[in-house]
Amino acid sequence: MNIYRCVFTFVMIVGLYSTTTAAERPNIVLIYADDIGYGDFGSYGATAVKTPNIDRLAREGLRFTDAHSAAAVCTPSRYAMLTGEYAWRQKGTGILPGDAPLIIQPGRTTLASMLRDAGYRTAVVGKWHLGLGTEHPNWNAEIKPGPLELGFDYCYIIPATGDRTPCVYVENHRVANYDPADPIEVNYQHEVGNEPTGREHPELLKMKLSLGHDCTIVNGISRIGYMTGGKKARWIDEDMADTITRQAIDFIHREKDHPFFLYFATHDIHVPRVPHPRFRGATSMGPRGDAIAEFDSSVGQVLATLNELKLTDNTLVILTSDNGPVLDDGYADGAVEKLGDHKPAGPLRGGKSSAFEGGTREPFIVRWPSHVPAGQTSDALVGQIDLLASLSALTGQKLPNHAGPDSVNVLPALLGESPNGRESLVEQGGTLAIRQGKWKLIESMDPGAAKSSGRKNKKPAPAMLFNLADDLSEKNNLAAQQPEKVKELHKLLDEIRHAGRLPD
Repeated sequence: MNIYRCVFTFVMIVGLYSTTTAAERPNIVLIYADDIGYGDFGSYGATAVKTPNIDRLAREGLRFTDAHSAAAVCTPSRYAMLTGEYAWRQKGTGILPGDAPLIIQPGRTTLASMLRDAGYRTAVVGKWHLGLGTEHPNWNAEIKPGPLELGFDYCYIIPATGDRTPCVYVENHRVANYDPADPIEVNYQHEVGNEPTGREHPELLKMKLSLGHDCTIVNGISRIGYMTGGKKARWIDEDMADTITRQAIDFIHREKDHPFFLYFATHDIHVPRVPHPRFRGATSMGPRGDAIAEFDSSVGQVLATLNELKLTDNTLVILTSDNGPVLDDGYADGAVEKLGDHKPAGPLRGGKSSAFEGGTREPFIVRWPSHVPAGQTSDALVGQIDLLASLSALTGQKLPNHAGPDSVNVLPALLGESPNGRESLVEQGGTLAIRQGKWKLIESMDPGAAKSSGRKNKKPAPAMLFNLADDLSEKNNLAAQQPEKVKELHKLLDEIRHAGRLPD
């Protein structure tokens, strides 16, 4: 009994703010959507699409109103969330082609490796988009390094995105359903094989194009990049949500008797938006709205599995998305024309790629029955980049000094024990922006960045300052009226940028 008390005390001390013990260590399910806007769920104000499963999760958990991805596009957001490091600190962390090498160095501490060291069985299922291999992957052999070299025990992944070749799943180190008689070749510089392309054969497309995406046609949809071979391994877009949701559920079943960490990164609602036929017409907004309904169904299936296996009470579920919304993203799927009164970013300005709040402020819901207050809302400033430090505290793990340089332990906020989160946060969207309290400074932007952030002209944009407490939609630039605040926030951003990690 005395030994038990000593161990219990040790775990409590090492866990810092955690109110858990090793004996009640929760399973962790991180559901990571793609291109979801702040206003795309019912629990965040949407009325044109029904999201009953997500809304139930919000009612049973804690809903955050000021939670952020680290960047306004996919690859850097995922990099930062897994490593606890702002992606802009490292070259080569922009949006990757489908044949890019792995951009996270094997052996460095990641969210998965930290949890595996804590005794968790770990898996990533769904979209990866962080590169594979050391150069251009050989899709006909072992594909590594990859997720398994970063702390995941199992992976079943979309290598990049649904609109990029190769259009195959990778399970652990191999292409799933690979046929050696039909070798796969992928190239992002020139055509390979005799596959038709959207550029040359638009009559073969079941989804027309609006911009780019005119390379190899797979399943009636042309992609970014060229590929040939791998016919038996190619995915069917309409079945993608069902396929990866089934893989996620199978992992939960396999590991139900052990602590597990599931990183479930859906393809929905990224382009091409081709939901299963049973979701077509679920909304009045066309494929984009129907894909939101499909995503909600995937969430519901995961939650139902937890209930079925009696794991709900001891499972921490976190639901969020990689970046803000986009309507026309290369395919003519009616997202703009059928939008109606729906506001994907809610009251926020900007969206995907933008330095405004709509680029990184995301739905963020945390549920852990009996540990996280149900039906509550938190205004704490938190970032997905903080999951590494926060979950290491939760599980009693001490991070190495070099790990997670930008990750902050906001566990008390995530558990609803404190209204306070981070003191400041850097947002990446074409340029950098910094949040501190009610203030936000967006650095000056070159013409390309200014355009990607939703500005109507292509001229260079000077620095912008907003008081989000009074102006959440970022309409009133106060930079000219508040030069000292601009100077103060510039100084803070420069300190963070040049320190190589968050200043102590």
